Amino acid sequence: MAPRVSAKGKGKQGKGGGGDRSACRCVKEWTTWAMKKAKVITHYGFIPLIIVIGMNTEPKPQLSQLLSPV
Repeated sequence: MAPRVSAKGKGKQGKGGGGDRSACRCVKEWTTWAMKKAKVITHYGFIPLIIVIGMNTEPKPQLSQLLSPV
């Protein structure tokens, strides 16, 4: 039977031996942070965006016409 080769304990590992794990954790934290910020921006920016788009259309409505439900 052939001897099994194990990569465990071989090679040089500097500081931060689990480099893949910390990079994955960093990406996950950054993604979570970015999604939270995008959620807040979308929440507070959606209605003003609709108003700006409405103000730039033809015929140009007045602001009171854009905000009224009728």
